[in-house]
Amino acid sequence: MVTKVALLTAGGFAPCLSSAVGGLIERYTEIAPDVEIIAYRYGYQGLLSGDSITITPEVRKGAALLHQYGGSPIGNSRVKLTNAADLVKRGLVAEGVDPLQAAADRLEADGVDVLHTIGGDDTNTTAADLAAFLARHDYALTVVGLPKTIDNDIIPIRQSLGAWTAAEQGARFASNIIGEHNSGSRMLIVHEVMGRHCGWLTAATAQSYREWLDTREWLPEIGLDRKGWDIHGVYVPEAVFDLQAESARLKTVMDEVGSVNLFVSEGAGLDTIVAEIEASGAEVARDPFGHVKIDKINPGAWFASKFAELVGAEKVMVQKSGYFSRSAPANERDLELIKTMTTLAVDCALRGEPGVIGNDEERGDELRAIEFERIKGGKPFDITQDWYKALLSGIGQPETAAAPAH
Repeated sequence: MVTKVALLTAGGFAPCLSSAVGGLIERYTEIAPDVEIIAYRYGYQGLLSGDSITITPEVRKGAALLHQYGGSPIGNSRVKLTNAADLVKRGLVAEGVDPLQAAADRLEADGVDVLHTIGGDDTNTTAADLAAFLARHDYALTVVGLPKTIDNDIIPIRQSLGAWTAAEQGARFASNIIGEHNSGSRMLIVHEVMGRHCGWLTAATAQSYREWLDTREWLPEIGLDRKGWDIHGVYVPEAVFDLQAESARLKTVMDEVGSVNLFVSEGAGLDTIVAEIEASGAEVARDPFGHVKIDKINPGAWFASKFAELVGAEKVMVQKSGYFSRSAPANERDLELIKTMTTLAVDCALRGEPGVIGNDEERGDELRAIEFERIKGGKPFDITQDWYKALLSGIGQPETAAAPAH
């Protein structure tokens, strides 16, 4: 019997965290009002340190407000429970202490029967490590995760929470940034979009932006021309391109339009950039999960530097939409998905069924609790999809070959 539930959000922000927390609280209040709920602050950090918030009757009553906000009311952090050295360094566990044991002990001490983890592949693979540890040591606790990542790259989940909103918000961001295209002659604008290994968000943002363009009216006689506001190149990690050939194509655009606008995934060309940095003898900064800290190496600026001279740019602007997009409140499409997933998450929790909630691509897109051992990150964006090929065709960009798998 479930008497106490704990929630945590972890990893980077996405436009679903606040709403997912609100949805879980609403669902428990609706069908199991006697279940006590706590939330660990700052994700696994709060779990290890015992820092939690009690969900009071006032919070239950006002939980619907959480759907109106981005961010996470209970806070996030990047903590990997199997990276003991990092946790010791951060003062979250003592030397020689197994972090999984410490987390399990805290859950037992707090009397938690169900733990809901809301996060991406790192959060949920960490949840998988914890769930496996609990099972091996006969802890009576069920872990039920929710998939959050604006990259939409969790295997085998069809659509992660927050990704649709992030694409919509990235397009909104671009509509202002690309307004700069005639702030100088021969302008090169690079819109860098989040997506370490997966180009879905870059492609979906470009698609959303061009849909917005379709709703506008133009007056080319005065210079209000769709050609200047349009996208002229989209680059994702899953595709390779010929720099010289693309530069020649884009130089023609620059000559004819007077500006060039590019949408670039932060992971596009990342291997090449890292190789250049390491070849110079410099160290590449990485996070506790071993991921390159992309904000430290500035892929957008690197990309811009490669194209600027070849297309004859006189002015270059690089702008990143990631933090603008990932902290937005969920849009209507995501709110509907969040509701279906939080409803099932609570139902699964109450019947003791662990896993990560999602539409399982390997089982006919069935919405179910997917087994933790099947959850992985790094799902590639399928560049052969018709809508993406139509996007490239619409901007005059040749279809690109697939990049070698990582």
